[in-house]
Amino acid sequence: MAATIEDLTVRYTDDAGVETTKELDKIILSKGSWATVLYRYQDWDRSKAAYSPERYTIRRYQKRNGEYRQQSKFNISSRAQAQALIEALQTWLTLDSP
Repeated sequence: MAATIEDLTVRYTDDAGVETTKELDKIILSKGSWATVLYRYQDWDRSKAAYSPERYTIRRYQKRNGEYRQQSKFNISSRAQAQALIEALQTWLTLDSP
């Protein structure tokens, strides 16, 4: 478990020492007792011996007893899905602007 929001990661290395989830970047969207983090990452594809195209995930953490614990996640599985999400949010924000 992570004690600080900066320590949170999606990076994962298996027992053989292979980094199966490589974190490329992260943006902290909110801090506090509930934190939200957006990650950019790649998964290792053993059959191709290469990393996947970029993927994105939004993780929600709750801080309890001094440590952050993941409570939920939403995986954005492709660039196309990420672009559709961006466009939807931009449309809504434009509609709601004063």
